[in-house]
Amino acid sequence: MKRFTELYHELDATTRTTLKVEALERYFREAPPADAVWALWFLSGRRAKRAVNTTLLRSWVAEETGLPLWMVEACYAEVGDLAETLALLLPRAEGGTELPLREVAAERVLALRDLEDEEKRNVVVDSWNRFGTRERLVWHKLITGGFRVGAGRKLVTRALARAAELPPAVVAHRITGQWDPTPDSWERIVRPEDAEGSAARPYPFLLAHPLNDGPDELGALEDWQVEWKWDGIRAQLLHRGGEFLLWSRGEELVTHQFPELQELAPVLPDGLVLDGEVLAWRDGEPLPFGALQRRLGRKKVGETLRTEVPVVFQAYDVLERDGEDLRSRPQAERRALLEEVVEVVSSTPLAPPNLLKVSPRVEASGWAALGALREGARDRGVEGFMLKRRDGEYAVGRPRGLWWKWKVDPLELDAVLIYAQQGHGRRAGLYTDYTFGVWRGEELVPVAKAYTGLTDKQIRTLDRWIRRNTRERFGPVRSVEPEQVFQLAFDGIRTSSRHKSGVALRFPRMARWRQEKAASEATTLEEVEALLARYGDGD
Repeated sequence: MKRFTELYHELDATTRTTLKVEALERYFREAPPADAVWALWFLSGRRAKRAVNTTLLRSWVAEETGLPLWMVEACYAEVGDLAETLALLLPRAEGGTELPLREVAAERVLALRDLEDEEKRNVVVDSWNRFGTRERLVWHKLITGGFRVGAGRKLVTRALARAAELPPAVVAHRITGQWDPTPDSWERIVRPEDAEGSAARPYPFLLAHPLNDGPDELGALEDWQVEWKWDGIRAQLLHRGGEFLLWSRGEELVTHQFPELQELAPVLPDGLVLDGEVLAWRDGEPLPFGALQRRLGRKKVGETLRTEVPVVFQAYDVLERDGEDLRSRPQAERRALLEEVVEVVSSTPLAPPNLLKVSPRVEASGWAALGALREGARDRGVEGFMLKRRDGEYAVGRPRGLWWKWKVDPLELDAVLIYAQQGHGRRAGLYTDYTFGVWRGEELVPVAKAYTGLTDKQIRTLDRWIRRNTRERFGPVRSVEPEQVFQLAFDGIRTSSRHKSGVALRFPRMARWRQEKAASEATTLEEVEALLARYGDGD
């Protein structure tokens, strides 16, 4: 645990990529395999679910320190990081007991979830007594499910590849999918021979960069394969060894959430991996993403929901055929193979109709004509275009220049700042979390919360204004004078019974601070409802 804690603080203390990779590589070379595999499990984004309610954790700290709970809360509001706040408030400890990371993770972090509150308290307090302040901080992040550090999966993969002396693509593939943090898993991940992997393992996903300034720098349109950008769940469909699996981009098995897609298994060739999108689909058209959300996160999907929200798998790439890895082949060649595969499957007499489709290509005479088509994307139920370089391979992660997403311009409205709350982490002590309202008659009703879009300078300026113009306080939240207008950009809109305005915005962010605009000129709820009528996702 001490070694892992030192790694955490090394990563947290620098923004330099080279130093992060060196620290990770050194850890992977030196740590015992039984500990290293747990570190990899956490660092690659596999966080244990919250084992302890943070309200309980704060109350236990108050009891152990003799501080009133309000003071613990006030310290948290000032520091901005709960794990750090609690570690600093607790009495100093030497942390003399050395516990292996494997024991902390398996016997303390994971085991906590199944204990009663009093038993949890005993384990937590015992751990406080064993750990020093720096270790306590990491311990708190592990048990609250909030473990994050400034090293993305790509950096972790690069460092482990260097430590194991393997190509990064091989390591990326080996740590994709579900695996248990055991010494056997570590051996499988770092062994030098490129032995055949698990039949259940997906490939690392290729991701696209946003094309914010248009396609002028991309060269000839003929060099690019153009498809609509669908608003569904990115997934890989695997059929290997007679087993049918559906993996989400978040590396979760979602096969059970879309049971009708398993009807494809008898007609799919073995050794096949398709990349694509699960879409809610009816009468030849995609349904809004809000409909698909009803299928997500369920342990069982009943017949009624299957009828109300039918789905298809819209394929746009083939990564493996007859067990052969096709990712190094050009995009155009993979596209031809994909169309061939889907044609063969669809022509099979027993093939279930309308479950497997190929994402259609979009043809245009040039970029200008394609841009004109893009303007109508939202009316088609899509988000814009995907641009894929025809001679490009299927790489790992988000390399620049292979895939671009040219999304339709966002929807926008002008809203008034009505509530503010302090942020956390590096934004601690500043009011950075905002609630915005629109006019319903003479009343402002909340329509969205937004946290992104302002520069650091704008945040500091707005923070000073909020402190001078507070009307009321509700715990950590301040209501403010309704004077500041912001242009909000958002990707979608739907009805919502949980919001006073009756609507919810998808991915709202602050596009512009309209300091020249009076609050009385902000958007009305009637105008928002007009957007809902045209672009809404429905219930």
